[in-house]
Amino acid sequence: MATQVFFRGALKSADRILPLVRRVPFGLQRLALEQALNRCLAEPLADGEFDLLRGRWLCLRISDLDLTWYLTRQRDGLHIARRARADVSIRGNWREFLLLASRQEDPDTLFFRRRLVIEGDTELGLTLKNLIDSLDPQVLPGWLWRNLERAGQGLAGTIGPGAQPG
Repeated sequence: MATQVFFRGALKSADRILPLVRRVPFGLQRLALEQALNRCLAEPLADGEFDLLRGRWLCLRISDLDLTWYLTRQRDGLHIARRARADVSIRGNWREFLLLASRQEDPDTLFFRRRLVIEGDTELGLTLKNLIDSLDPQVLPGWLWRNLERAGQGLAGTIGPGAQPG
């Protein structure tokens, strides 16, 4: 119960705190994201599951936070750039990305309702969406998955089923 209260409080504060991320220098954002992604996704990367991004760029836009990152697969892992020519873009608000990552909302529902939007090479975008959706949460460290899942549950509980979060 105390954990639920904590996550609800944290979610209420998120709208004020998360926009501060855009003030973090891009070099630090890139370093933190590359290390986290390459560490958490080490097994799927080693298995070649992200090889479809070799020589191609995915643009992730978190619209309400005014954050944009470009991702590609290179020999030594996933790399992030400030700018690139995107083959595919996925954009949405932070809440939708949290619901997607925590598996609290069906990805197809998020895209069908245009809460997450794919632009550009939609075949690549849908393949990436399906790849991410097929990843076993066990690839993440247990503490990270538990907290991600709780945060997503807290968010899903605040917006209710089928609601359009603000």
